[in-house]
Amino acid sequence: MTTNPDALVRADQRLAQRLVEYRTRAPAAATTAFSPAQMQERSTISPLGIGQPLVDAFRELRTRLLAAAGNEGNITVLVAPVSRGSGGSFVARNLAAAFAFDESTHAVLIDCDLFHASQDSTLRIDPTNGGLVNYLEDPAALVGDMLYDTGIPRLQLLPAGTASEGNAEYLSSFRMRLLLEVLHGRAPPRHVFLDSPPVRGAPDARILADLADVVVLVAGYGRDNPEQIARAAAGFDPAKFAGVVFNEGPWERP
Repeated sequence: MTTNPDALVRADQRLAQRLVEYRTRAPAAATTAFSPAQMQERSTISPLGIGQPLVDAFRELRTRLLAAAGNEGNITVLVAPVSRGSGGSFVARNLAAAFAFDESTHAVLIDCDLFHASQDSTLRIDPTNGGLVNYLEDPAALVGDMLYDTGIPRLQLLPAGTASEGNAEYLSSFRMRLLLEVLHGRAPPRHVFLDSPPVRGAPDARILADLADVVVLVAGYGRDNPEQIARAAAGFDPAKFAGVVFNEGPWERP
């Protein structure tokens, strides 16, 4: 039997990183929940709003995604907008929040739109310890140091960090796959939501789809035409593709 040396090295790296994360894991600090008004300022639904149409729409989407994934374990969900400004970040943030409403569930939102990051500013978080780019660049970095509370209990943000031209291929790196393993393996395990760059114009969304269990496409209602939506959807594995969310706006960054 032939052994692949590269595979052995990667296995060692994976084990070493998970051991480091485990040994340095600190108990999660209690999150102070924001009021509904504070969450509205952050364009994020609040668990106190259950019963309102928008909140219940995201809760229904949560139920459908869990069913699509087979309701087994914690999942990685890719949320990809058709085009810039369709509202993908809004949907990703609020879908992650809806999952975190369940007291038995934890969630992490990762801002993967490296060159147009918005989650930290929208949630009014100062990423003093860095974010995704810093984790991917530094083999000694610990993801636990870069997870920030959002104001919703059990929901944390891993912001994008500071991107440069050399960061473009990070999303397809071995360390990106390792990151998801670490997040799913942390105590307690958690669902992971990837806020993707738009499908149109770059391959990043399709690269991230390889890491996801479920893919959600976001179309701006009246903004993305049927041909653009169909072309974007066709680029994803049908076995992972959960469907299209039509965002009525107001849309985020054009």
